[in-house]
Amino acid sequence: MTSKRRILAGIVAAFLMMSIICTGILLVDSQTHFVRRWIDDALYDNRYHYLPCEQLPPISEVERIIQQRRDVIHQIEAVNPGQVGVDINPCGAGPNADITFWYASHKDRLAIEQIIDSDTFFGVPYNLNNR
Repeated sequence: MTSKRRILAGIVAAFLMMSIICTGILLVDSQTHFVRRWIDDALYDNRYHYLPCEQLPPISEVERIIQQRRDVIHQIEAVNPGQVGVDINPCGAGPNADITFWYASHKDRLAIEQIIDSDTFFGVPYNLNNR
């Protein structure tokens, strides 16, 4: 085999290996959202639950939890008045929803996470969004 053929074979092998690795990462990420979670966290200072609509509670349940936990909502909003808030997000046209807590800085996010101290807000999946 000539030197040029060896180089070309090495390039093709490297390309195939990179293709296999990238495909593997995409397959794993489609299930775990690892890459998207990392980008959301590290680049955008956000956190999302990535649950499909079918796994979210009914809007009425979300509204009930928000009303029952008004004291905690006020505590979260007091982290940075006017710069921190909460929204109920209907999922598409369906009957289910989640919650988004929005904030203005990473410091606000840390304070919100400390107040909630759970992966759900009293059973309701939530997102954190740096606006």
